[in-house]
Amino acid sequence: SYVLRSLKAGARAYLLKDSAEADLIAAIQAIIEGRSFFSPGVRALLKEDYIYRLQKFGADDTYELLTAREEGHFRLAFLDSNLVQLVGILLVFVFGFRQLKAKFAEGSKSAIAGALLASMNTASEYGFGAVIAALPGFIVIRDALKAIPNPLVNEAISVTTLAGITGSASGGMSIALAAMADDFKAAATSAGIPFDVLHRVAAMASGGMDTLPHNGAVITLLAVCGLTHRQSYKDIFAITCLKTIAVFVVIGVYYATGLT
Repeated sequence: SYVLRSLKAGARAYLLKDSAEADLIAAIQAIIEGRSFFSPGVRALLKEDYIYRLQKFGADDTYELLTAREEGHFRLAFLDSNLVQLVGILLVFVFGFRQLKAKFAEGSKSAIAGALLASMNTASEYGFGAVIAALPGFIVIRDALKAIPNPLVNEAISVTTLAGITGSASGGMSIALAAMADDFKAAATSAGIPFDVLHRVAAMASGGMDTLPHNGAVITLLAVCGLTHRQSYKDIFAITCLKTIAVFVVIGVYYATGLT
């Protein structure tokens, strides 16, 4: 269609004749702020095309729609980051071998104990989250969250709520995206919201209410520090509130400035 050809050519806004008069000023303002703008009819078309492409190629995620060349670039970037980490570890061994040799055995014990503690706590919370997602009550909560009209606020509240329920940032975000990713992406496409903004909001929201008392990271932190919830949770709760509020501040900044 003309719409898809225009987008491939670099267009960031598209108005239909029947809505041009009403939407023209809003479209110009959106472009000035660095955002995209599409008439309601165009948004519906983009949503249908997006769903059609996923169904046509049997894809569950847009990553699966990448060409072989795009996938190669993505993997190369991923390998580059891992290579840098590997080089850093090797340099530590080369220049600090004597110190490592003297303390390797004792340091390894502490490292393995800490890793097992964190892994077991996180795994148990993630499993708890999977059980929650399988309960009938979860469907009620999920459907209630879908009623929130604004795409970014909807996503933020959904992700942070599920992170709080499961006690895990990764668990909450994984369950939220597995259950509602298509709805989030369709709503963002309809509203002209870039997917990178959608991703940032989801990532920040997952770190909001995930620091409730039953969170695996909180339990691990207190165990390592030798503290109790009574001694430390007041400070942790303050950070939880600040992190949750920060997500909505970011959403407000995006709508006010269009910065991505």
